Amino acid sequence: MTASYLLKRFFLMIYTLVVVSLLVFGITQLLPADAATTLLGQNATPEALAAVRARLGLDAPAWLQYWHWLAHAVQGDFGVSMRNGLAVGPTLLNALSRSLLLAICALVLMLMIALPLGIWAAVRRGKTADVLVSVLSYVGISFPEFVTATLVLLLFADVWQVLPATGYVPLMENFTSGVQHLILPSITVALILVAHVSRMVRSEMVDVLHTDYIRAAWLKGLSRRRILWRHALRNGLLPTITIVALDVGYLLGGIVVVEEIFAIPGIGRELIVAVQARDLPTIQAGVMILATTYSVVNFLADVAYAMLDKRITYA
Repeated sequence: MTASYLLKRFFLMIYTLVVVSLLVFGITQLLPADAATTLLGQNATPEALAAVRARLGLDAPAWLQYWHWLAHAVQGDFGVSMRNGLAVGPTLLNALSRSLLLAICALVLMLMIALPLGIWAAVRRGKTADVLVSVLSYVGISFPEFVTATLVLLLFADVWQVLPATGYVPLMENFTSGVQHLILPSITVALILVAHVSRMVRSEMVDVLHTDYIRAAWLKGLSRRRILWRHALRNGLLPTITIVALDVGYLLGGIVVVEEIFAIPGIGRELIVAVQARDLPTIQAGVMILATTYSVVNFLADVAYAMLDKRITYA
């Protein structure tokens, strides 16, 4: 991997974010009600609407509005929420930190379950273990988020009563209670991801275990553990990295159902409330933050590809 590739990949990421910003700004401009109407209501006088538009710069050409918005957004200034009058940037970053915490916990738990399951199924291909993992994967994929969340809540919070059902407690405020409130939503999200990640690991491991260099490792007398974890898994993980990178986008913006059920004030939940209230600055900022996070994760996935497989070179 060369510095020139990293530089090109970085500029491609910037280009992608610029295109996303154009789309986001353009779509929000096409909404039936502008910011002035949202602030003052449908019964506002034309004079009052004109005054608000002039104060917010909405009477300027669209390209100039976009330029001013982008210039402030690059500096982290996304304006003020129309819903509560608070600065959008700090509010969404706090919400993003909660979603990231949930995403990291779910990813770690998912990898702890999916990797051993996938390897176990690949090593015992065609046997009972393989069939069992496949059946569990199909069941996991077929269950939507709200069904999985409901089952987890019934089992752990209602029947066994070992964990709190809903709510969010910051770890800095009360670490023990914060961890307890994170367990159930993390389990829910992890179970959703385990299904297809374990299948991917199983499929790739089956292919890798039938390659010539793995056969050579067996003939050399290397231990089973070393062959599986050091040689086979390293190459079998490459497609899984892509899946995990794609899952990050889902974890940050697509788990709004889980955040809603467990009452976690994450960025997905904030965006849903913003859309319902037509809070344009929050919608624009939220989409840009998610797009930036998603682009950075995909960039890191490309770097991880080259680190795991030395055969991959980027010119």
